[in-house]
Amino acid sequence: MNPCPSCLKEVRQKDHFCPKCSKELFGGDRKIKPLLDFDKQEYVSFQREASGSFSISGVQDKISLSIQEERLTPTKTGGLYILKPVPTLEVPQFQNDIPANEHLTMQLAGQVFKITTASNCLVRFNNDEPAYLTKRFDVADGVKIAQEDFCQLLNMTEETHGQNYKYDSSYEQAASVIKTYCSAVQIESEKYFYLSLFCYLFSNGDAHLKNFSLQQTPYNDYILAPAYDLISTAVHFPDEARTALDLFENYESDSFKENGFYKKIDFLKLAEFLGVKRNRAVSFIDRFFTRYEKTLALVHRSFLSEEAKERFLVLFDDRLNAIES
Repeated sequence: MNPCPSCLKEVRQKDHFCPKCSKELFGGDRKIKPLLDFDKQEYVSFQREASGSFSISGVQDKISLSIQEERLTPTKTGGLYILKPVPTLEVPQFQNDIPANEHLTMQLAGQVFKITTASNCLVRFNNDEPAYLTKRFDVADGVKIAQEDFCQLLNMTEETHGQNYKYDSSYEQAASVIKTYCSAVQIESEKYFYLSLFCYLFSNGDAHLKNFSLQQTPYNDYILAPAYDLISTAVHFPDEARTALDLFENYESDSFKENGFYKKIDFLKLAEFLGVKRNRAVSFIDRFFTRYEKTLALVHRSFLSEEAKERFLVLFDDRLNAIES
């Protein structure tokens, strides 16, 4: 099987995008291949040059790419793509699967659960090492679109809230920015609830405030930006907390007190706090059960190693069991 490096559907030729994904990612009739003509060391060197310094955190930073002569090429300014390779900093488990994990989780969100996401794919350095590539969604026709993450909207910085500022909140409190800035509060609150639920069920323990943003529309109102940075972090960090933030600001259910993890009753209470109707919240939860087979199929077609696929699905089953009761 030759999977499309973006949607994972079968294509005729290896290392080719399907026409739909090629157009979505690169536009027009460009014949871009998922093969970079530079290696990981050149990536590190470019990152060092672009940042003006060298550090572990610098190596971990993503770099910007543009298209030149039908090739994805590093650029210091004006890039429309962001490249994220296997991190240099060691993680506990499945380090080389990190790009494929983010790619799969993003594809699940977009394809199976119909969450609006940043366009993305998996590419390879010229030494065959994988890297995750995502298209920027904050630029249209060369013009920057107004966008701010929830930390900015809540006026939370390291200076005001300390080093842990991205996590110094709750999903309930974070939703206040929707009521403050969005005209279509009901619609955007439902999208935010659904995305938060997705992060929980796919073991994304790093869905912090900076991983949610509002974006300005052509009509000058604000909506939830396309989802980005979705990844099943527990695949790599088995001992991390189940959520990056608490669900609630000042509430704790008897179920949570007894079990120590969130269940369906907790998410229904979160929906209530967010103003999402109960029947809508239940329908969102039900989707993760009715689309189980589609989830399974996409995981098995993904670029994850077989061991990582097994871990990914064990975690998903565990969260489904939690939310079901």
